[in-house]
Amino acid sequence: MSGITTHVLDTAHGAPAAGVGVLLAVRTGEGWRELDRAVTDAEGRVRAFPNAGSLEETTYRLRFETGEYFRALGVVVFWPHVEIAFDVQDPAEPHHVPLLLSPYGYATYRGS
Repeated sequence: MSGITTHVLDTAHGAPAAGVGVLLAVRTGEGWRELDRAVTDAEGRVRAFPNAGSLEETTYRLRFETGEYFRALGVVVFWPHVEIAFDVQDPAEPHHVPLLLSPYGYATYRGS
């Protein structure tokens, strides 16, 4: 099981973003290999990617299907998806990658 988790907050609505599709991939040479897919729960969280395997010292990417999420709410959106790539330097540490989201902007940071 991977040590990667995420949390999506819809800052436009002031609430967790439930139902956002999230894809986890790992860098392989010049491309990416999909490891697992998940959907944020009622609290906007993905607590685990059970099919991802153990973390390695490499680059990973989370792809959030933000367009699908906002379209389901009837909101026009500028970002069809958001991709966040990050390096894992210590596979023993947990890696929490939050996404603060609105229809026309987003922010992220390394969480704990």
